Amino acid sequence: GVQIISKGSSEMIAAAVTHMEYGGSAEDIARTIHAHPTMTEALKEAAMAVDGNSIHSA
Repeated sequence: GVQIISKGSSEMIAAAVTHMEYGGSAEDIARTIHAHPTMTEALKEAAMAVDGNSIHSA
């Protein structure tokens, strides 16, 4: 599942639900091209962080 509390959360939840509906994994979300700048980039970063591959982490 996905829990998002943020400005633009509906945009990110819609992207996550689409992946979940079709059996997508965190890797699938991470490999999906996301437009820049958009809020869905945060979803991609979170998916990349699952495998320790995030770009913008501290």
